[in-house]
Amino acid sequence: MIPAPIKPEVGHEALEAIDIRVGMIVAVEDVPKAARVVRLVVDFGDHRRRILAGMKLERSDPREIEGRQALFVVNLRPRTIMGEVSEGMLFDIGHSDGLTPVLAVPEKAVPNGTRAG
Repeated sequence: MIPAPIKPEVGHEALEAIDIRVGMIVAVEDVPKAARVVRLVVDFGDHRRRILAGMKLERSDPREIEGRQALFVVNLRPRTIMGEVSEGMLFDIGHSDGLTPVLAVPEKAVPNGTRAG
C-alpha cells in the first residue's frame, strides 16, 4: 500500500473541537434492510449510545467486536441512516485507504468515557 497524501494543515483548534472517547462495544445488532450497516450499542461509562457503522460486509461476523473497547467520535450531530439515528462515529483505521478496516483501540483497558488527546 502507498499511503495517501497528507491532508492540508489545520490549527490545533480544529483538533480540539473533536471529542474522541473510549467506549466498550456491548452489542452489535442488525439493522433491518441494511446491506452494510450494523448498530453498535456503546458504553461510555456514564451513558450508552447507539452508533451505526458500515461494517457488515467487512467482517464475516461483526459481533466479534462485542466486549471490545474502541475509539469513537462522540460530538458529531446525530445523523439518520437507514431510518435509525446514529449518535457518533466509530473511529477505525484503513477504510479510507481501501484496506479492510480495523478498530482503533487503547493499548490497555481504560475506563469507558476516557478522552483521547
